[in-house]
Amino acid sequence: MTDIRSLDRRTLEITQAVVGQVRPDHLDRPTPCAEWTVRQLLAHMTGQNYGFAAAADGIHTDRSHWADRDLGSDPAAAFRASATRVTDAFARDGVLDTDLWLPEVRGGQSFPARTAIGFHFVDYVVHGWDVAAAIAVPAPFDEELLHAVLPYALDVPEGEVRLRPGAAFSPGLATDRTDPLARVLAVLGRSPSWPH
Repeated sequence: MTDIRSLDRRTLEITQAVVGQVRPDHLDRPTPCAEWTVRQLLAHMTGQNYGFAAAADGIHTDRSHWADRDLGSDPAAAFRASATRVTDAFARDGVLDTDLWLPEVRGGQSFPARTAIGFHFVDYVVHGWDVAAAIAVPAPFDEELLHAVLPYALDVPEGEVRLRPGAAFSPGLATDRTDPLARVLAVLGRSPSWPH
């Protein structure tokens, strides 16, 4: 069985490569995340990395770690620093034997580390694609990653939770495409052919 941390690390490396292609004139473009620009999405992604890192460090009460982050003058560097921080936190000895507090998931619960890192994994495949779609570049996730992330995507609850303001994912969409990326995106309410 592949270590979830290895899958997550590779996903972050690919997402960093996508984010590295963001130019200043891209920052105000819309994204597949409703009402979020590229700048807002990157601020969210950067903040979430620090939040997951704090959770891996054993923080169970302070939501401030999860706040969106100021990207400064170099959004790619800000995201890269956050990716390094969370990768290092996940890699620490003993992390997989702990529970991680995720204040934004299911009303604020603690989850076994493998499950929590799985949530991070699926988030960054989807958000990596969101950024790529917004700036019109490929999202080069490989087949192994996409086949590995699909079960996590399928486990995201459907129903009313996806209709709430600020929901991470919209209701699932039907698609006749069979490639794994399209399936992951559609399950999580993204049109694989966005913005169409």
